[in-house]
Formats: sequence, structure tokens, C-alpha cells
Amino acid sequence: MSNKTSFYLLTDTHFVSKNAWVEGKPFTLRERGDQIALKLSPEILDSFIDKILADSETDTVIFTGDNVNNGDMVSHYDFREKLERLVSAGKKVYVTTATHDYCGMDDDENFFKACRYTETGTEPAECMRKAGLFDFYEKYGPAQALSVHRESGSYIVRVGEKTRLAMINDNGNGRSHCGLFEDGFNWLREQVADAKANGDYMLFAVHHPVIAPWELYRKAVEFELYGGYKELSELMCAEKVRTVFTGHVHVQNIREYESENGGYFYDIATIAAVNAAGKMRKVTVDEENGICKVESTGIEKISGFDTGDLSARDYLYGINLPGLVEKLLPLALTDYDKFLELGEGALPVDKLKKHKFLVRFAVKKFYKMTVYTAAKLGKTKKKLTAEQKEYAKNTPLSKTAFTIFAHIFPGDAPYTPDTVENIALTAAAKRLDRLVSRFKISAVQNLIPEGSSLADMLQDFLYNNRTGSDDEIEINLN
Repeated sequence: MSNKTSFYLLTDTHFVSKNAWVEGKPFTLRERGDQIALKLSPEILDSFIDKILADSETDTVIFTGDNVNNGDMVSHYDFREKLERLVSAGKKVYVTTATHDYCGMDDDENFFKACRYTETGTEPAECMRKAGLFDFYEKYGPAQALSVHRESGSYIVRVGEKTRLAMINDNGNGRSHCGLFEDGFNWLREQVADAKANGDYMLFAVHHPVIAPWELYRKAVEFELYGGYKELSELMCAEKVRTVFTGHVHVQNIREYESENGGYFYDIATIAAVNAAGKMRKVTVDEENGICKVESTGIEKISGFDTGDLSARDYLYGINLPGLVEKLLPLALTDYDKFLELGEGALPVDKLKKHKFLVRFAVKKFYKMTVYTAAKLGKTKKKLTAEQKEYAKNTPLSKTAFTIFAHIFPGDAPYTPDTVENIALTAAAKRLDRLVSRFKISAVQNLIPEGSSLADMLQDFLYNNRTGSDDEIEINLN
């Protein structure tokens, strides 16, 4: 009998039924605003399912929330039909839900409202309430569980002879506390102790991140983290739970957390399935040696949709904010009305209308700047070799900026400390740090975590300064 077990993980599928919208401006603007491929979400999910079904050796698939986009029942029913494709092929499917999956009521902070998008607006649609989620998805997890916490909808399943998976449902109150309440956390603690007593490994899966993907994220929007992330981190370190799989931020990101007492774990965040370069994780646990191997795989084509000669990633890139901005900025110089038209829904068009001259001036300057401009700003040009100077002068800053921007979601930006781009931009950021400190620019200072700086925060976006790869890692569970 094999001592290895594996499963696929998808998150943030943001599924929208074809029956929940018709082509028109309202849904186009919603897609731009969400910056994910909502219109093609059924085809994208089918593409991932096709890839999973082609793997006869892996029989388990987990989904970690924001399965649908707007809490409407028609999307839930159609999403569940997609799950049945997997089940009918012999796959075990485990599902948790998150805030996009239901519509809030007066006692809940969740603000999503189910609707159907028409050609000219929206109309109310039947919605999923939080209380209905457990029964609707009971077949896909709770019915197969070793233990269930009914109040939160969390449960424990066995994914291997010696491996348990805690599927933590962290809806909380829908906004300011997306985590388990006290009773749920005590249940989780008991489940970890039971697994430990029986010699089993325990893995966690939860929608909201336990570790911020970047320090800027934690400082700016701490409420978007798992509610009670500090307490959960302490539990994981104390009980040697080495891995938590997360989503929500739509970012491919692997971070290690180390406690003051020497405990540690990894938060493995997975990019949204409907993001450009959407990927899923394949997790393999070698139970004999206690090794958890995490890999990533994406889709090359979109099932049932013709992207021409483009890959799925290239086709969908323009729907996401980085690709949208890269496509739109040149229009600010050549066709401002078109720039505003195509930016509606994703950019602050009303403000941009009022500042046409300023916007065009800034964009024009931006496209004229080179990496050497940053080197001069940072007063580091003398430290560059002649070859590096030549490279910097011939490399548009816009190219570097869009490369960084394009890697925010998929991870693993390429500008390591030895690159000219990193040297120039880091020097510029250090000078800005000095200016912010000298002139006490509070709007910037308030975004910088204690003990950090703009130069430190910039490194998060220039390259993987965390684990070396956001796509794969091997973790010793012992």
C-alpha cells in the first residue's frame, strides 16, 4: 500500500452561472471592478476539472471558499453540478465557503446581495443565506468527516492513512472577524490534540490568510486576515501544525512564520482560479518520511472557448488590473475618451475626467523615464558599472513597473538583489524613506509597519525574498 497521499486545491473560483447575467455594460463593469474573469468562470472551472480528471492517481479535491461570486442560488446550483462531475468520476470533494458565497442579513456584516445582471442594470435574485450553506454542501465534506463543528461549518477529514485535514469555515461575522469564534477554536484545538495523540499529521485549510502576503497588506487591511490570526498562529506553532492553505487575496504566495519560541509554519496562499495565470496546488504527503510537497499547475487553454493563438494566461491578463492598466495607459496619450471608457469600473474615471492635463503629463513623463532615472534619484548611479549604466539607460522604467505589477498576483517577480532594477529602485526607495522621515509625511508613515521602511516593503514586490518560490515547496511535517 502506498505511503503517499495527494490532493488538488482550488480557491476563489468566483463562479457565475451563465443564467445569472446577459451581455451588457452592468456585468462588464462588475467584471472590471472585480478584476477577475467572471464571464468565463464556468469555462475556467471546467478546464481545471478536466485537468484533475486526467490525473487518475489523485482522488481528492478541495475548494476553500468564494466558490461563487455573489451569493446567488442559481450560481450555487450550477457550481454544485460542477462538483458532481468530480464525484461521478470517483473523486472525493471537500468544500468550505466564504463571504462571497452568501448574502448577509441584519446581524451579519457581509454586504453581498444576489442579483441577475440585465442589459441595463440588475434585478434581485434568490440568494443563499449563511444558515443554508451547511446543508447545501453537506455532501461535499461534512458527511464524510471525522468531526464536525456545526456552528461554523468546519470539519475534519482524513486524506491519508496518517494525515488529517481541517477544513476551517471562517465566515465569522462576514467582515471584521472572518474566523472561528471561541467555541469553534476550542473544537479545533481538541481536534489537533486528538490527531497528535493518534500519531497523525494535521494540515489546515482556511479561506482568509493567516500571514499577510506582504507587510503592507497587514498594515493597511488587517481585518482581511483570518480573524484571530495571532491565536491560530500560536496554536500551529505550539502543536507543530506546519501547513495552512489559504486563499482570499488572489495571490500566489508562500510565507514562513516563526514564533519567538522557535515554532514555525507555512502559509501557502493560492491565486484565484479565475485570475490571469490562475493556478491550483497539488499537495502530496509522504507519510513515511513526513514530507509535504506542494506544487502548482495552471491551465493552458480554456475549455469551450477559443483564445486563438494565445494561452489562457495571456488572454486573461487584460482582464486583471495589471494587464488592464498596461493596456490603458498608452490610450491616455492617444485617445483620452477611449482611456476613460475602457477604464470605467476599474479606475476612478470621475476624478480622471477632471484632471486630464495632469494625468497625460504624468503618463508622458512615466514613459520617458528609464531605470537610470531611479538610479539618479537614489544617488546610486556612481555605483553602477559602465555596462549596468548602459543597461539602465536603455531599459524603460515602464517595462520594469509592468513586470513587477504583472507578478503581484502570480508571485515570483524576477528582480533579485543583483539586478540593476533592484539596485536602482531600492536606492530610490531609501531616499524616499529619508524624505518621508525628514518632512514627516504622515500619510506614508502610517502605511509603514514598525521596524520597516519603504525600501524593505519594496523587496516583497521585486522578487521572492521569502522562500525562493511561490509555486513549490517541500515542508518537513515533523
